[in-house]
Amino acid sequence: MDHLPTVVGLGEILWDLLPSGRQLGGAPANFAYCSHLLGDRAVVASRIGNDELGHEVRESLLAKGITDQFLQTDLAHPTGTVRVDVDAEGQPKFEITNPVAWDFLECTETWRALAQSADAVCFGSLAQRSSQSRQTILEFLDGTRPDALRIFDVNLRQSFYSVETVKESMKRANMVKLNHDEMPRVAQLLAVEMRDSISFCREMIDKFALQLVCITRGSNGSLLCRESGADEHPGFQVQVKDAVGAGDAFTAALAHEYLRGGSLAHMNESANRLDAWVASGSGAMPPLPECGLEQTLARLAIR
Repeated sequence: MDHLPTVVGLGEILWDLLPSGRQLGGAPANFAYCSHLLGDRAVVASRIGNDELGHEVRESLLAKGITDQFLQTDLAHPTGTVRVDVDAEGQPKFEITNPVAWDFLECTETWRALAQSADAVCFGSLAQRSSQSRQTILEFLDGTRPDALRIFDVNLRQSFYSVETVKESMKRANMVKLNHDEMPRVAQLLAVEMRDSISFCREMIDKFALQLVCITRGSNGSLLCRESGADEHPGFQVQVKDAVGAGDAFTAALAHEYLRGGSLAHMNESANRLDAWVASGSGAMPPLPECGLEQTLARLAIR
């Protein structure tokens, strides 16, 4: 590319209350952090409370090298928190506080300008649980350029989604990512036939004019589908510490390679590498390895 892409994580930013302690998280923020590590101009567009946790969000983002320019401050609602319990396999279960600051996103002039400049935007269903934030997110997406990458990371959480939310998000997206557990639920919500993963992806592509559909399979890799073909990857061998944010790392690498015209196989391998590295550490935003990210990822072995 002839310029550094502007990549936006749009939606929730929050503190994950993990057994090991409090860590910054929220799928769009995790996505932006990993996009930043990969070298893109990463931005978090979210909303925090005017409280100690909110101040710490700003400090933490800035310390990681990410601007806080697009964080709104809510004077009436607290910064978001999520209680995270991790099972024996490292898989997280979430208890999400409601309502919080990111339930009240506003489409300001600053955000409208950001939408126009964005090369890629990643958004999910969770931040659309309130009508105000849902309206703001859809308005932001409608304000992006026609050639912008709009990634709907489905991310179904608790009961914080609806048929309308999923359908309207699909209509605005040109790339969709979901995990294998979400696939049957999405198929049911959208009345999409699901004989197998590939037929599901093909029908989604046809129904919503999508450029790419991705199904992640936890430690068993992933499937990428576009109109002209498909690619499956078995994943990489790592000792999973916790899988919090691993899927967001996957999406960041997918967007990074897609914006640079990567093949399905190359996108899939790069995304699985970053996913595995995040899963091997604690929390969704592990620090950059001392020996460098590229060298660390290159050491990973395929399953």
